[in-house]
Amino acid sequence: MNQMFASNFFKMSNCKKLLVNIYSCSCMRMTSFLRSTWFLTMYFYRYIFLQMNAFFTELTYFVSVSWIGFFLLKFVKPKSNGTSNFDFFFTSVSAITVSSMSVVEMEAFSNAQLIVMTILMLIGSEVFTSMIGLHLRWILKLEQDLSNLSTYTLKNIVAAAFDTTSSISDSSINVHPLDEIDIGVIVPAEAAAHDEEDQFYPSNESASNQRNGDSNYTADFFTSNTILPLQSSSSSSRYLKYKSIKFLGFVVLGYLLVLHLLGVFLVGIYFSIYTSAKKVLERKNLRESTFVVFTTVSTFASCGFVPTNENMVVFAKNSGLLWILIPQALLGNTLFPSFLRLTIWLLGRYIKKDEAKYLLEKNREIGYLHLLPGPHSWLLVFTVLGFVVVQWIFLGVMEWHNDGVTGLNVYQKLVGFLFQAVNARHTGETVLDIATIAPAILVLFVVMMYLPPYTTFMPRVEEDEELKKKRKEVIKDNIIFSQLTYLAIFVFLICICERKNMKEDPVNFSVLNIVTEVISAYGNVGFTTGYSCDRRLKTEDFCENKWYGFSGKWSNQGKLVLIFVMIFGRLKKFSMNGGRAWKLL
Repeated sequence: MNQMFASNFFKMSNCKKLLVNIYSCSCMRMTSFLRSTWFLTMYFYRYIFLQMNAFFTELTYFVSVSWIGFFLLKFVKPKSNGTSNFDFFFTSVSAITVSSMSVVEMEAFSNAQLIVMTILMLIGSEVFTSMIGLHLRWILKLEQDLSNLSTYTLKNIVAAAFDTTSSISDSSINVHPLDEIDIGVIVPAEAAAHDEEDQFYPSNESASNQRNGDSNYTADFFTSNTILPLQSSSSSSRYLKYKSIKFLGFVVLGYLLVLHLLGVFLVGIYFSIYTSAKKVLERKNLRESTFVVFTTVSTFASCGFVPTNENMVVFAKNSGLLWILIPQALLGNTLFPSFLRLTIWLLGRYIKKDEAKYLLEKNREIGYLHLLPGPHSWLLVFTVLGFVVVQWIFLGVMEWHNDGVTGLNVYQKLVGFLFQAVNARHTGETVLDIATIAPAILVLFVVMMYLPPYTTFMPRVEEDEELKKKRKEVIKDNIIFSQLTYLAIFVFLICICERKNMKEDPVNFSVLNIVTEVISAYGNVGFTTGYSCDRRLKTEDFCENKWYGFSGKWSNQGKLVLIFVMIFGRLKKFSMNGGRAWKLL
């Protein structure tokens, strides 16, 4: 009896060991397969982002998100059913490109649709998209080492994942974190054919393993046998650059979050204290929380959308609210590089000193558009303030008796004109009816909207010389037109599309109004002269004044051209150096 019990116990023990071995082997194989699959996915993901042109990457992003926004605006609960599908798509493009060109009255959107537009403005802002680019760089494509791996090495990795005969210990499959991969040396297959094996491999034995296609070597691909710590000074510099870009990505993220939270807090406090502003929202049946978040996001993103039909005209007397939004408009656009540099300098005094010093001194090596050199940052501050002061003075001189500021006291007029001057560059919120301002001021606004956000008084000669040295794609440079040429083409096309309206309604559809609308869309500003039935030469009973932009009265063909203008304006940084092949003698 005891002998039978011992025999059964022995068999059960053997079965248990067998099951444990099978389970352990299966887990190891599955782990090896998953890790190899993850590596291959990361490899091809990096390859795509490294090879794809940045212009087409952003173009794909804005177009695809525009379609997503269109479907969300169409299918969420609307307040009214009179909006066409084309106008929904136009509004989606306008929000994601932060252009705020309106073809629908803002109060026609439901609360859910306003939330969708808030998200579109947030993820379409320049600060947000540039932050995403920074994080993708340090996560996916900071170093191009993985793209240098040979097909032979990749085949070995795949073979190791599906090989069920070789024994791979669990300790040999020690995947290094991404940080270690980025700061290590990934060995290309061609290295074995040179006399520099000791520079890449810990011993000649591992080099021989690579040449012989040893599966154990493949299994150790993720371990220190192939990824070695960098020792040279140049390698240390690469590692510091990696850490600096990673640090910069989180600085921009913090900058984005802090200013949004601060803006929402201050605007919310203002509405809780001043009942006059709250009564405007109650009269228009707008939720206070939605308005606060929507307006803060729109102002920081330099979009210019406001949930009220009249934009900020209804808040012209609320000077405190305008003072809160003015810094948001500046820090989210024209002064972003200067205050980003200031933020890095302040953080570098207490944390991440090496990374901050590297960012401040080697900003060109980082390749981040918004991280400007110190002198350029100072010049940018003086330029922005200079443009604001010039517009403020002209507005005060020429628009002091404008009908839109009737009833305001001196202080409210001065603050309102300052708010208008700040928004004329790129934000687009307004306390004045643009259609009622003097033509000279309108021309001044057109110039301000056309200028790029980081325009400075003094040209950066050294940067121009550097661009000349880097200009290798001669054919592309010769065929790209200047920005003015593209805008002239867009105006020409819109005049063709709207030729019937220009003939029947020449005052509303004047060339100056069309140029203003096109430049506003190109600059992603949102200023518009609007449309007034009172300006029609032929009075008709069916004409009704609407609180939307001038483009809302255009044909669908004209709106389609303006969609291209908004997208082109959002991506104008890729074509700022065009037109240099054309010489005017």
